[in-house]
Amino acid sequence: MPENAIDSIVILGGGTAGWMTAAALSNALHKNCQIILVESEQIGTVGVGEATIPPIRVFNQALGIKENEFIKATQGTFKLGIEFVNWGKQGHSYFHPFGSYGKQFDVVSFHHHWIKAHHEGKAQPLDEYSMAWHAAKENKFAPMHKDPRNVLSTYEYAYHFDAGLYAKFLRQYSEQKNVKRIEGKVAKVELAHDTGFVRSLVLENGQSVKADLFIDCSGFKGVLIEGALKTGYQDWSHWLPCDSALAVATQRSDFKPYTRSIAHQAGWQWQIPLQHRTGNGHVYCSAFSDRQHAEDILMQNLPGDAKADPRALTFKTGRRNLFWHKNVVAIGLASGFLEPLESTSIHLIQAGIAKLLALFPGKSMQARLRDEYNRIAISEMEAVRDFIILHYRLTQRNDSELWRHCRHMAIPDALQDKIDYFKYNGYLKRNGMDLFSNASWLAVQIGQLNIPQQADFLLAHRTTDGLDWLNKLNQAMKAGAQQLPSHKDYINQFCKAK
Repeated sequence: MPENAIDSIVILGGGTAGWMTAAALSNALHKNCQIILVESEQIGTVGVGEATIPPIRVFNQALGIKENEFIKATQGTFKLGIEFVNWGKQGHSYFHPFGSYGKQFDVVSFHHHWIKAHHEGKAQPLDEYSMAWHAAKENKFAPMHKDPRNVLSTYEYAYHFDAGLYAKFLRQYSEQKNVKRIEGKVAKVELAHDTGFVRSLVLENGQSVKADLFIDCSGFKGVLIEGALKTGYQDWSHWLPCDSALAVATQRSDFKPYTRSIAHQAGWQWQIPLQHRTGNGHVYCSAFSDRQHAEDILMQNLPGDAKADPRALTFKTGRRNLFWHKNVVAIGLASGFLEPLESTSIHLIQAGIAKLLALFPGKSMQARLRDEYNRIAISEMEAVRDFIILHYRLTQRNDSELWRHCRHMAIPDALQDKIDYFKYNGYLKRNGMDLFSNASWLAVQIGQLNIPQQADFLLAHRTTDGLDWLNKLNQAMKAGAQQLPSHKDYINQFCKAK
């Protein structure tokens, strides 16, 4: 190995973040680098990140993980998108699908034909032109069709799974690739006097664990990135005021191939269907609701009988000032927190790992690599932040303090510009690091009733009958959904957990 090459890595913390990192690094670095993961069974994990977005499939595929084996091992189900209930206004719902709306049939974007038809009173709701929604509402699922001419090729999918079982699955994978696990709690972090780098972790039993590179997956505490290196934290709670959550599992209620997000007075509730249970939680703002009231709302709106008492979490939305500082890279909750409204928690872990592999350093922790990592990571997280703020800002609700606050709060200038630009005539502006596609921005803006005042001016010069195409696409999608097996039947046939 080159003289400056890293030959030892310590990952502090297990859970989803730690074992995803261990699996990816051990797969990429093979046997040329010692990888040690330090965790303690005495320290619990958050373990509520059970819903994902489509890039998780790329992560698993890169590791050589077979989809059906993974679904069986994690009690998983499939996810075609998220249904949002009561967000735009009370009694209103919409679907954020994975995949596109319709199929492109003109030089003018599909959604401008919909806007024109909507203003003429001839369009159906936008959901009706999403293949993912047609399958989801019928509780149907199968992987996408490979022929791009087929309407069944126009959707994507992700997973719901038990995060604890996923960590266990990846631990087995990692240990087979020579990752060494050490059980223990950190008593002291030793820093090098000359560089300020983390030199070693001293565990409570006196064992010293040294490495060239440390990955902080220690959760909200950020034992290394904050506790040892004092990196600092940017608080985003003025834009995203929810700061508390209650989580509880219920008996399995259904096999819906989508997540549900239901807005309540002071927050929102998630419902995530797994094979063995349904995951539920209530994210809320403690300034507008006490815990007992939040718990009452959650327990009164469960889809089945609770399997235990709700578990409470508190958090502060925001990010570390730096994700990579000296020889420490923070991944997962150690790097920052965004509420799981769009199921981005596990993706941000994946993105952090991907950047680390793309910008992998030598022992000296080259500044250019570190600075580029931080630039990209900050841009990515701020883009996700703005997409989540969008859901709160675009509400017509006026029935409680939280929603009145969100309707009128100041938001980042770039996000306000996107909202205003779309409102003018349906143009979608995206930043370079946006995780979410135009279809996602379209889903939320239209879904939460930010209807453009007019469609693309180019439509006035088109001879294409857009309404006829809309109707044909809707009929093709309805027929396509009927061809698919039920979500439950697909799981029972290919990936039912034992």
